[in-house]
Amino acid sequence: MENGDAMTGEDTNYRYFLTYSGVNLPLKLVSPIEAGALGHRNTYIRASYDSEERLLRCEKIVYGEVELRHDYEYHANGALSRALIEMGGDETEMRFDAEGRVLSE
Repeated sequence: MENGDAMTGEDTNYRYFLTYSGVNLPLKLVSPIEAGALGHRNTYIRASYDSEERLLRCEKIVYGEVELRHDYEYHANGALSRALIEMGGDETEMRFDAEGRVLSE
C-alpha cells in the first residue's frame, strides 16, 4: 500500500482534518488543514489513505494524545469489510459483508 499498513501504524503520508461528519463507517472527514497549521490546534484528526483514496486509519489527536482511532479494511469491490475502533483502551471490531451489512460487532 502506498501509505503503509494501517493495522500496524506504519503510515507516513498523513492528511489532517478538523472534524468528521455523520455516523456511518468509514467516517467522512471534513475541513482539511495543512500540517503547518497543527501547531495552533489542540484537537485535530490525522488520517491515511490507500492508493485508491480509501480511508485506512484516522486518529483523533487531543493535546498530542490519540483519543480515538479507527482502522479500516475493504473488500475487493471497495465496500468496507472491517472496522477496528479503539477508544479509551477499549477496542471494538466490526465486520461487514460485500454489500455493507454488519456481520459481527
